[in-house]
Amino acid sequence: TSAYSSPAKSLGDPGITPLSPSHIVKDSGADDAVEQLFLVVVAIDFGTTSSGYAYSFTKEPECIHVMRRWEGGDPGVSNQKTPTTILLTPERKFHSFGYAARDFYHDLDPTESKHWLYFEKFKMKLHTTGNLTMETDLTAANGKKVKALEIFAYALQFFKEQALKELSDQGGSDFENTEVRWVITVPAIWKQPAKQFMRQAAYKAGMASPDNPEQLIIALEPEAASIYCRKLRLHQMIDLSSRAPVNGYSPSDTIGTGFTQGKEHVRRNRQSRTFMVENVIGEIWSELEEGDRYIVVDSGGGTVDMTVHQIRLPEGHLKELYKATGGPYGSLGVDYEFEKLLCKIFGEDFIEQFKIKRPAAWVDLMIAFESRKRAAAPDRTNPLNITLPFSFIDYYKKFRGHSVEHALRKSNVDFVKWSSQGMLRMSPDAMNALFKPTIDQIVEHLSEVFDKPEVTNVKFLFLVGGFAESPLLQQAVQSAFGSRCRVIIPQDVGLTILKGAVLFGLDPAVIKVRRSPLTYGVGVLNRFVEGKHPAEKLLVKDGTRWCTDVFDKFISADQSVALGETVTRSYTPAKPSQLVIVINIYSSEQDNVSFITEPGVKKCGTLRLDLTGTDASVPNRREIKTLMQFGDTEIKAMAVDVATSKSVKVGIDFLNY
Repeated sequence: TSAYSSPAKSLGDPGITPLSPSHIVKDSGADDAVEQLFLVVVAIDFGTTSSGYAYSFTKEPECIHVMRRWEGGDPGVSNQKTPTTILLTPERKFHSFGYAARDFYHDLDPTESKHWLYFEKFKMKLHTTGNLTMETDLTAANGKKVKALEIFAYALQFFKEQALKELSDQGGSDFENTEVRWVITVPAIWKQPAKQFMRQAAYKAGMASPDNPEQLIIALEPEAASIYCRKLRLHQMIDLSSRAPVNGYSPSDTIGTGFTQGKEHVRRNRQSRTFMVENVIGEIWSELEEGDRYIVVDSGGGTVDMTVHQIRLPEGHLKELYKATGGPYGSLGVDYEFEKLLCKIFGEDFIEQFKIKRPAAWVDLMIAFESRKRAAAPDRTNPLNITLPFSFIDYYKKFRGHSVEHALRKSNVDFVKWSSQGMLRMSPDAMNALFKPTIDQIVEHLSEVFDKPEVTNVKFLFLVGGFAESPLLQQAVQSAFGSRCRVIIPQDVGLTILKGAVLFGLDPAVIKVRRSPLTYGVGVLNRFVEGKHPAEKLLVKDGTRWCTDVFDKFISADQSVALGETVTRSYTPAKPSQLVIVINIYSSEQDNVSFITEPGVKKCGTLRLDLTGTDASVPNRREIKTLMQFGDTEIKAMAVDVATSKSVKVGIDFLNY
């Protein structure tokens, strides 16, 4: 017998074997689910650094309302979103979210604050955890651990309650959760487990339930942005590549000034939180012909991801041409460089201690840095001042026995000085240096995408997401790619994804074709063929020689899948009398997979079809049809016994195996 565990032996059942050559059925009416009628679509952009929601009533889909202004807010940072921060009481109960959480935590006495659990920027954990499960932990500022699922559920529940409250206040009567279709955005480069994790957290928050999964849509961030960009009129964006006056100002007055005017224009319209989306294809699209391609670069706080879409006329449906790529190159990288700079000046040992002993003051320092970070621009000449919290100066003196000023003089960082008002004074070059590693990675990654054969002759590059507000990033992208395509930035760039997600919730079929991120298949037994199959896979059952652990492919990574496309395979139990049929579903990032024992192959679902009690006079070759439906951000699988039409369904599960 083989040293490998074969599913046939370990499960104590003979497994299944393919009946027919594989065939794909395009099933247009794929979903028999009755289209539910929701009164409103609410989209939540759950970002790494900031979050928000927007909504639209299905009766007037051209109006998108962005959530009401939040209490709190930082100097120099104006937008409709709130920081993604959450505070739990010492008893681990939800206390507050956003500015409220940050300010309350900040006002606590240090002796008390060390018992409270404060979390920020925790979304990155889903991106960076290789083996994410329902049990994955997050670490609070005080070092204590809490289940990630709980934190995400608390955050989503907070948004759910805020949105329902705003809808009720606006409508004058209580709004029920059942009347809402929820959309939550996630980065396209997240692996399947992270997407499923988000759905589980939403179920826990009571937004939808496993019995009613259609009430919640998981939308991909760059796709949402892409949908919104299609609707843009020229006065709603800034075209970095054109030299013609836009909005009556000429971009050649340097991007910087153009932007201030653009921002003025937006600010004047800020009083109204409602955005009209004209039901036309925006002017920019009138320049696009069938088959034209464009790239959406979504640069947020944590990740940057890019998707290449192709337009399909006449309805302007989108087709994904190149599977979403990207990486952890968000604006957090700039914060990280700032932290490295502080370690260089004051010593890593001190910074580590300070973060633990004075967590609220550390948060303060990062807030001060955030507003200066937003003031960085390519043509800036005057220095940027960052206020050091008093407790930083005080704690440093206790820790080292000399002053902060002394440390700055002694350190060989010559472009950061101490100003008499108790501030760190950074030259513009010093600030730009903090951006450089992150921006270089984005440009390098984009260059790789541009070099792919699928990505030739791209017409537009849309730069969206919060980090796209940075003039330094804009300039870098424009100078690297401006000769290849037009670089365009929607004016309210930080809200692009949010609005696109609302549009997606109103019409989820707008994205027609996606690329499968993984190869999927099931484990089967094939008749053993000498010379073709490895000897260690031989399994003899009732005189029949089987090859075990065979990966029977349903769809390969990077293959185009139309929305709702169903792939069907027929199997038969290897042993006719068998009544419980177990079909294991596997996935891999590799294209060509032969055996389920190969490295990188993960089990991600089990279909268990129990046929006991059904009529015994079944044909001697029982046919079990297995269907997998792709295309949505979720994948569903189903097995049917053809003779009795008994069936079993399962969602592909990446968290529990």
